[in-house]
Amino acid sequence: MEDIVTTAIPTVLFVCVHNAGRSQMAAGYLRSIAGDRVRVLSGGSEPATGLNPVAVEAMGEEGIDIAQEVPSILETEQVRESDVVITMGCGDACPIFPGKRYEDWELEDPAGKDLPTVRRIRDDIRGRVEDLVASLAFGTAGAEN
Repeated sequence: MEDIVTTAIPTVLFVCVHNAGRSQMAAGYLRSIAGDRVRVLSGGSEPATGLNPVAVEAMGEEGIDIAQEVPSILETEQVRESDVVITMGCGDACPIFPGKRYEDWELEDPAGKDLPTVRRIRDDIRGRVEDLVASLAFGTAGAEN
């Protein structure tokens, strides 16, 4: 994995179809782990009307409250202003801009799944976010984890 080196705060965009589960869990973890060392965005190609309640519950077990987040449509400008774009099953819906780091995380969709299954998905996401944070260079202001 190639490190992103920047003196500004890096921006990470998480994208999934409904912006109700996977991308919201990843965004919650990144905000929790990296704090103000990173700007976190998320969006969906076909946003749901609300968050997946089982994903909210699973994240709450980790002490991360995502209940107030709102699924939103993926905007081209979000991609343009991001340093890293993480897609999760949204296919070709995400625009491609040169100079961005793109990753596609193949993750099971938690929609309609029970809590034990969503916990497994959540834990997979946490590991991927931890790896992502380790790969980001935060410049001189807070490079230590």
